[in-house]
Amino acid sequence: MSDEQIGPVCYRHPGRETHVRCSRCDRPICPDCMNQASVGWQCPNCVAEGRKTTRQTRTAFGGSMSGSAGLVTKILVGLNVGVFLIGLALAFQAGGVGAQNVLLGGASPLHLFGAMYAGPVMPLSDGFVLAGVASGDYWRLFTAMFLHYGIIHLAFNMYVLWVIGRYLERDLGPGRFLALYVICGLAGNVATYLFADPMSLSAGASGAIFGLFGAMVLVNRKLSRDNSGIYTLLILNLVITFIPGTNISITGHLGGLIMGLAIGFAISYAPRDNRTVVQVCSFVGALALMAAAVVWRTGDLLSQVPIG
Repeated sequence: MSDEQIGPVCYRHPGRETHVRCSRCDRPICPDCMNQASVGWQCPNCVAEGRKTTRQTRTAFGGSMSGSAGLVTKILVGLNVGVFLIGLALAFQAGGVGAQNVLLGGASPLHLFGAMYAGPVMPLSDGFVLAGVASGDYWRLFTAMFLHYGIIHLAFNMYVLWVIGRYLERDLGPGRFLALYVICGLAGNVATYLFADPMSLSAGASGAIFGLFGAMVLVNRKLSRDNSGIYTLLILNLVITFIPGTNISITGHLGGLIMGLAIGFAISYAPRDNRTVVQVCSFVGALALMAAAVVWRTGDLLSQVPIG
């Protein structure tokens, strides 16, 4: 039997004859392994190696371009809605707390555990004691930003978050956007801890959302965009904040807004050569400043508790 002459075969699929070679490594590749390049075709291995050495495209502020998908915004909306549903479910099980009351703006058992309350203690009508941040419930500074009073409160905040969150996440990248959101939410609750009535309960994503408004003003200015629409929405929301009898946390809104302006400035105007370092330092500095303020306020509240 005469030997049949065999042509070159794909280096990844030895059973496939081919006459096409990778323009980078010169190995034979079959149609399933061919990736079009600027010149010729490349094999999967060379494409993967090329991606490692290619500088990834970044946003104007150094963030990842993956923020265009709005994934972090979607997760935040999902978390807020999920927490509300959990509170509603707990209201069904709790004696004396109706789900209808929670839907219309009442507090659920989840609010008693996680809403912003300075403390240190408050007796309730059913005999329980609600401990506060000054009593060691420091998680309230974080959890309060995911709790809402009623379906209208939730729907309004989630609509605004959905609209401006995706916008900012696209410009900043998911990491910077998430850091901005959390820090502004904390700032609103820390401001409430410092300046509001220590015996009041408050909750909501409004502090974080006002922070997004503040940051968006600086981002748009840096990118030479029109801010007239943002100014209109911001002024309208500030007017609503100060309407008497609305039970809106003024300190929470202003605290988030001021922090959003500060962090937005650091993100937008950080020098390009040290952009990431400056931005990270601004995040860490804001957290350190808030931690110091919380420590001071806790000592101040505890000093007011009668001994004996």
